[in-house]
Amino acid sequence: MTPSSHPQIWLAAGVRTPFAKIDGPLASLDAIALSVPLAEYMVGLLDGALPDLAVWGAVVPNLTWSNIAREVLMDAGVGATVPAFATVMACSTSMVAAFEAVGMLDGRGCDLALVGGVDSLSRIQIGLSPSLSDWVRKFQLARSLGDRIAHFADLKLGDLQLYVPGVINRTTGLSMGEHTEITAKEWGIGRAEQDAMALQSHQRAVAAWDAGFFDDLVLPVGDFDRDTIPRRDTSLEKLARLPPAFDKTSGHGTLTAGSSTPLTDGAASLWVATEAGLTRLPAATPRVKLIDYAVAAVDFRVEGLLMAPAFAIPKILARQGLRYDDIALWEIHEAFSAQVLFHMKALEDPVFLKERAGVEPNFGPFPRDRINPNGGSVALGHPFGATGARILSQAIKELAAMPSGARAIVSICADGGQGSVALLQAA
Repeated sequence: MTPSSHPQIWLAAGVRTPFAKIDGPLASLDAIALSVPLAEYMVGLLDGALPDLAVWGAVVPNLTWSNIAREVLMDAGVGATVPAFATVMACSTSMVAAFEAVGMLDGRGCDLALVGGVDSLSRIQIGLSPSLSDWVRKFQLARSLGDRIAHFADLKLGDLQLYVPGVINRTTGLSMGEHTEITAKEWGIGRAEQDAMALQSHQRAVAAWDAGFFDDLVLPVGDFDRDTIPRRDTSLEKLARLPPAFDKTSGHGTLTAGSSTPLTDGAASLWVATEAGLTRLPAATPRVKLIDYAVAAVDFRVEGLLMAPAFAIPKILARQGLRYDDIALWEIHEAFSAQVLFHMKALEDPVFLKERAGVEPNFGPFPRDRINPNGGSVALGHPFGATGARILSQAIKELAAMPSGARAIVSICADGGQGSVALLQAA
């Protein structure tokens, strides 16, 4: 996919909440409550104007709302006349929301979209089993007390179950971590290199916070104004002492809590705009050009569940006539340290590129030193629906400070063997 048939599209940095582990300082807020302050702040920047469109997503379902984008705008008290719709694509949700907005900005009055995503993993709604739900619905339809009493005879002990959503793939029944263990073994990704990447992520995130990089990207929520997950005191020695988190029995498990993203609460936002839309934003808002983008899918019964970006990245570069060294910044979502490592290993493998990704392997050496300079999801956290907007806003700010023409690749892997990739360029 490429936005070449549309007006030039720009992405402009938004704000996010601080990210926190579940049952932490954001635990009292559901997905809408986390999102409303961001919508209020972002629309407040427009000096009385409104965006032309809003797209917002959440991965964890909730029975009290379906179109979270509309609910966020209504609760924020802004934009009742702004069309708004929800979207979901697992961890790629709010990046895909940005791509959807691209297709709707036409340069003829629809020029500025508010985009974002959220998840509150602390506020997962527990449901009834399908059979118990059926029983309750039929009980409510019973017309007489006698019918209701008789209906109790249809209730079986096995029906009395609650449904608690799990972080697993529905088709395989395996968690993301279990799938990543399999792919890490296939690509020979060891424990030591995973721990080293996790340590680097924490060190860079802490350094970025200390340097003030996140100050204008993070909107305080009450007294809570900083991510809770980056660990200043972590070390290779501490990481090495952690037990395997997903393969606990084979003796060969390599993923640990330290090299995996924790369950996280948070929300994030950004702007998608045409040239005309940009004029509504404050002049200081970091912005970059969207050059190309892709949404990819692989058969995860054959390939790794989180491998899709490794197929999409070389295809985008090939159609743009670019090599790895032409990309000044790489923001790769760290679902797990192992996942980033096997993405990089695949991108360096000429057999993978030619026989599986279907492109000629002429991209040169992969610049590992240009990845996630201000920390990645292992350290910053990963509220599923918010990560796309978080990683894009972060990349926009980083890239906007680089020389004109500098490029960035931003990629996110997603459950179901899917993923999304964007190619950005500094103005």
